[in-house]
Amino acid sequence: MKLERKVHCRECPTKCDVHNAVTASGYNFDESFTFHAHFQKNERICRQSCGVTHAVYLVEGTAKLYIEGINDHNIILYLMKPPSYIGLLSFFETPLYSYSVTAIEESRVCMIDLNFLKQLYLDNHQLLLSLNKAFGKSVGLIMRKLITLNQKNIRGRVAESLLYLSTFYDSDEYQLPLTRKELGELSAISEESTVRLLTEFKKERIIDLEGRDLKIVDKKLLVKISDLG
Repeated sequence: MKLERKVHCRECPTKCDVHNAVTASGYNFDESFTFHAHFQKNERICRQSCGVTHAVYLVEGTAKLYIEGINDHNIILYLMKPPSYIGLLSFFETPLYSYSVTAIEESRVCMIDLNFLKQLYLDNHQLLLSLNKAFGKSVGLIMRKLITLNQKNIRGRVAESLLYLSTFYDSDEYQLPLTRKELGELSAISEESTVRLLTEFKKERIIDLEGRDLKIVDKKLLVKISDLG
């Protein structure tokens, strides 16, 4: 992590909910104690079981939120892109992160003093609604992941992961942001099974895959495989 100079909210090009709340509440921007940090690809932004000291807002880049399991068997719950709060699930519930977040490309975050954000949360109705909406979205993604892991076989899980990435990038053609191992972690299966299923989907002409360049050829069939599990 590379810390950048202190960035006042008034100078930041990203006018996020916190900026709007500070402006509306009449606080001095200096009170927010914000600073920016730059993370390289594969650098951890926050770590499971470590203390929560700041609210973290993803300004640039993409990251993965995941549970660290035993023997490096992780489960990726979902991906994040701006605008997105990192660690929202831990802001008010626990002093420790219950998950980890790692950059999957060069990323920049804004770190906001947690006590200051809590005060804004109580004082500003609009920020309260915004954070609650973001919190609900995070919980919804996790609940969907639980249903997938409980009810779908490995073929259905990989199909759902490919469709999820299609929605994340808003395109049926995208470059896989994850390694085969990470794609397996997104589907909660082994790297070997992931590679085998990608090969099967390619042979069945459901997808076209060259290196990391993926194209969904038969989306209707992929959706059917995902739905049937």
